[in-house]
Amino acid sequence: MTDPLAALSAALEEDPQAALVLYGHLPPVLQAQAGEAALALGRPRLALTWAPDPLVRAAAALRLGDAARAQAELAALPDGPRVQVLQARAAHQLARPGAPAVTLAARAQARAAGDSAALVAAAVLLAEQEYPQATSPYAPLRTLAEGLKVAELSGQSADPHLLAVLAHVQARLNPRKAQATAHKALDRSAPRSPARVLALLALERAAEAQAEADAGELAPVWWAAFQRSPAAAQAIPNGT
Repeated sequence: MTDPLAALSAALEEDPQAALVLYGHLPPVLQAQAGEAALALGRPRLALTWAPDPLVRAAAALRLGDAARAQAELAALPDGPRVQVLQARAAHQLARPGAPAVTLAARAQARAAGDSAALVAAAVLLAEQEYPQATSPYAPLRTLAEGLKVAELSGQSADPHLLAVLAHVQARLNPRKAQATAHKALDRSAPRSPARVLALLALERAAEAQAEADAGELAPVWWAAFQRSPAAAQAIPNGT
């Protein structure tokens, strides 16, 4: 018997219109999981429509650059590390002056709660905020090192988004090492994800980065911090 979620995931990869038809035939219990699948496969508008979980909807809205919608989705949720990290990402997208402080608070809360996923997400966002401001790459390198340590201690592979950001940071010190890191990020990244776009930019594959950003409906804010880098300077400057 065909797994209906597997069939939906296959359609999300190749034919979103077919995915809409398949979604309509899913039982309610599986429809609740379809939004997460859509987000994981880089279809944020479908995720925003399908997901019953406000956290998933908020993450989808942030992919689209709709930070105000993300904040609205999060407003009714109890405070917690993952809510805080998404709030920090929203503040960053809105260019709030206090966004780095919100990110630091989210990181502290994730540490206290032992939430490794939230801690890695906070470290990635903080490094993105530090990268354009730092006179040297060492501040974002130290920030990202904590995320790498989390993966090491948990026996998991390093997060591809973290690796993609790390590749841009490393490019200031060791371009060859940066290229190796970017290849790792690319190999581990999901289709149409911010991680994949950033990895492709680090590899100076601008046309492919543009195609992934377009297909994933990603807002330019996901790569704007890296416009100064040699790889990003010539890549997708006008967004999607």
